[in-house]
Amino acid sequence: MKFVVFLVLIAVAFADRLYEAPARDASDEIAILRDDRVIEDDGRYNFDMETANGIVMSESGSPTGDEGAINSAGSFSYTAPDGTKVHLQYVADEGGFQPQGAHLPVAPEFPHPIPQFVLDQIAFAAEEDARNARGEVSRSYGAPHDD
Repeated sequence: MKFVVFLVLIAVAFADRLYEAPARDASDEIAILRDDRVIEDDGRYNFDMETANGIVMSESGSPTGDEGAINSAGSFSYTAPDGTKVHLQYVADEGGFQPQGAHLPVAPEFPHPIPQFVLDQIAFAAEEDARNARGEVSRSYGAPHDD
């Protein structure tokens, strides 16, 4: 039993070496060139920040309504690892976060017009749904009928 306790104590003593954080190079530290912040008593704020590696951020905001919501607008820019310049502008308000930037994906336009037979089928389904809602018996599409 004493031997087991001894092994546990040795394991605990060396356990901290298993979880050491990797050493950081001095080159990992990026200088902050500008950091201007203004926070007003009424909740309005703005800040501007710039780092030595080209990151630039700017944001301003103000409270709206009685529930403490804040509308804000801002932008940031940086250089991506592949060398691409990235610039994003945004508004965050009751409509949610609304980013704009050339790098953001855009849904493609619909590649072709919708064929008429598809539009006919959609219209038929809507008529059928309306008949079912009124409790009328509907007939199958294309089934023989007496008119």
